[in-house]
Amino acid sequence: MNAPLHREIPAGLLDPARALAQVAAQWDADIVTQLSNYIEIPAKSPGFDSQWREHGHIDTVVRQAAAWIEAQKVAGLRLEVIRLPGRTPVLFFEVPACSGTGQANAADSTIHSASGQTVLMYGHLDKQPEFTGWRNDLGPWTPRLQDGKLYGRGGADDGYAVYASIAAIQALKSQQVAHPRIVGLIETCEESGSYDLLPYVDALRSPQNNRLGDVALVICLDSGAGNYDQLWLTTSLRGMAGGVLKVEVLTEGVHSGDASGLVPSSFRIMRQVLDRLEDSTTGHLLPASFHCAVPPERLAQAQATAAILGDQLFKRFPWAHHDCGGSTAFALPTTQDPVQALLNRTWRPTLSVTGAEGLPALADAGNVLRPYTAFKLSLRLPPLVDAATAVQELKRLLEDNAPYQAKVTFDGGGTTGWNAPTTASWFENALQAASQAHFGSPCATIGQGGTIPLMNLLSQGFPKAQMMVCGVLGPHSNAHGPNEFLHVPYAKKLTAAVAHVIAQMAARPMAAA
Repeated sequence: MNAPLHREIPAGLLDPARALAQVAAQWDADIVTQLSNYIEIPAKSPGFDSQWREHGHIDTVVRQAAAWIEAQKVAGLRLEVIRLPGRTPVLFFEVPACSGTGQANAADSTIHSASGQTVLMYGHLDKQPEFTGWRNDLGPWTPRLQDGKLYGRGGADDGYAVYASIAAIQALKSQQVAHPRIVGLIETCEESGSYDLLPYVDALRSPQNNRLGDVALVICLDSGAGNYDQLWLTTSLRGMAGGVLKVEVLTEGVHSGDASGLVPSSFRIMRQVLDRLEDSTTGHLLPASFHCAVPPERLAQAQATAAILGDQLFKRFPWAHHDCGGSTAFALPTTQDPVQALLNRTWRPTLSVTGAEGLPALADAGNVLRPYTAFKLSLRLPPLVDAATAVQELKRLLEDNAPYQAKVTFDGGGTTGWNAPTTASWFENALQAASQAHFGSPCATIGQGGTIPLMNLLSQGFPKAQMMVCGVLGPHSNAHGPNEFLHVPYAKKLTAAVAHVIAQMAARPMAAA
């Protein structure tokens, strides 16, 4: 791996070495501690904590982040915690554009951008639930820094984002480098599908008082990385159709010796119903409407990324293993072709069962024919498939003509995925410069299999905006699962890279705006 590049820096441009040194020192002296405090708080997203108001954990992490931002005393920054009735809160901050003289004022909003363009920085503070399987020395709410990794729920997904965003702005301010107007939007409902976010975006974009402004660059720090050796730009996100599928055959459980063979098993009916959706041998989703063509540009990017990552695309997972004739046999991926592996997890629909009800624990499972089986389904959709249409099709497919006239219901919703806009030349140059400066390697691209509801919304609202979707969720970081960690050295470099791109946006020629 090449060393980061160091050259003489023209006056008025960001010195990357100074920026990284400042950012790294801030992470070590302060941000790691802030995130450790954040990890201790079980601020589960409202979809996993219906009593989030009473528990107060979301309010606590919002207050802590707000207090920290105010303590940084960033020149010109205005901060507000916004609370719409019945909604989870959001943090919103504004930093006026700066000419590079160290003075920020409204008049500077025209710097290198005749229309007063804005950078929008996004993150979230709500968390996934605990899950099981944490190492004995770790826990979801017990932060631990070990070998440069900060373990605990939410540090990487996505509590670090607000702290990294402010640190990037401080790096610009400390060198008195010109930057555009910057706003930040930090929500607390992302892990539940961001259903509270649209009302806030509408309020912030009201014709009477458009506080978001003319967004020309979105920086979303809630995504992943193919490795920890270079900057990674996310170019697509899958959508999701999810919900609860329930099959009912009885009003109460009955003796299995008395009823089995006569009363059909709700589990067998569940299998039949799911066979309408998925080929259980291959995992292929059967309805053609759940698929879309892969754009040629994304296919070419997948081929380039596969050449970088190779078999690490599937070797990075914690595969189950067992003894087989004296040798160790491991569970196998669906494919060992790196290109197909990338496409399977980013541009092809996939069904997962993420939870179940109606099945007692093994220790409590008597000889009873159960009255119902319920599965929580997570159907990942290709980026260009409309989620609302898919949910309607899914409901019809699963509920109609139920075997044995069983009561089959599907209740769910969905979020459409996202495909990045064409990359502007200034943005491509800025990404490559940032990656070379801080990682010593070129910026790479990757599609992600997860969903960030805000991105499709922002692409529709700001169709000309460039999208810097990136994050710290690299190999083994295991967001949503046990042993989640934040790779601190990578987070430091990513923070500095964000500052670098913002500075390049301000410095670009007017014709590129």
